Amino acid sequence: MEALWFCLVGLMLTVYVILDGFDLGAGIVQFIVGRTEAERGLVQRTVGPVWDGNEVWLLAAGGTLFCAFPAVYAASFSGLYLPLMMVLWLLILRGISIEFRNHGRTRAGKLLGDSVFAVASALLAILLGAALGNVLRGVPLNASGSFFLPLWTNFQPWGEVGVLDWYTVVVGLLAFFALAQHGALWVALKTDTPLEERAQSIAAVLWPCVAGLTLVVAGLTLRLQPLLSGNLASHRWSWVVPAFALLGLGAVRGFLAQRDNLRAFLSSSVYIAAMLASAGFAIHPYLLPSNLTPHTGLSFWNAATAHHGLRVALAWWIPGMLLVLGYFTFVYRHFRGKVRADGY
Repeated sequence: MEALWFCLVGLMLTVYVILDGFDLGAGIVQFIVGRTEAERGLVQRTVGPVWDGNEVWLLAAGGTLFCAFPAVYAASFSGLYLPLMMVLWLLILRGISIEFRNHGRTRAGKLLGDSVFAVASALLAILLGAALGNVLRGVPLNASGSFFLPLWTNFQPWGEVGVLDWYTVVVGLLAFFALAQHGALWVALKTDTPLEERAQSIAAVLWPCVAGLTLVVAGLTLRLQPLLSGNLASHRWSWVVPAFALLGLGAVRGFLAQRDNLRAFLSSSVYIAAMLASAGFAIHPYLLPSNLTPHTGLSFWNAATAHHGLRVALAWWIPGMLLVLGYFTFVYRHFRGKVRADGY
């Protein structure tokens, strides 16, 4: 049961990153794809009907974590308090900027809304990537299973670390470029020429950056996280997961060359899902490993709630997720197709 909930938490986070990831990516590339006020408005309209619903998956992931692994929830939300507050404010600013832009009556107001949307999206991508880097690297858990991280210390990824060091910054940069590519592919899928062609060109330019940083992050993680090499040695089939990430990334390049926007976007989704699955496997069985003592931390065995609580929660989680899936199916079917200046 504990392993099942470990997978469910990972599933919730993966769905969030794939869905809200193209929202963030669209914001990152907005000023490059949209050269005029009207074109930037079209870029925002590609995510307008779904961006707030996509963020619900982050709440679902937090709720699932709180329900199944309250010790991890308590430790991570207190230890990462400062970056989480930054994430919260950036999420708020993104929502405000979209509404401000849509109701603005002056060019300066619309430009301000577009600028805030772009900057908040870029910073969110980097911060969320750095947060993943902290989990992969490990955190300085004490004997009581708690920790606190300042924003940075000596910028080294060992000992008394901070949220930002050279490893977590590299992971943050990978998240930035990967989500920018993901967003560009979404914009290409949802718009017509010339925005479609610009978005395809941006995705093609970003691809080498994503590929190079993927290899760099994989090598650094193998060096810094001893759990990864042990898991690879004990589970020989585990190479399938990162192989899917490389296949997905390679497929993005191939489908971009064919101008197949849908398959390129789906391949990017496969890449993101496989990368997050690889991250989960790298620290298995821990949700929050320690960087002070190898092979210790908060695992899904010692941090899970009681078995009865897990069974009751699952009985509520399944129908709740079915309702959510039904809602998302309706929304994405209703707003399918390309956005145009004269209507959706």
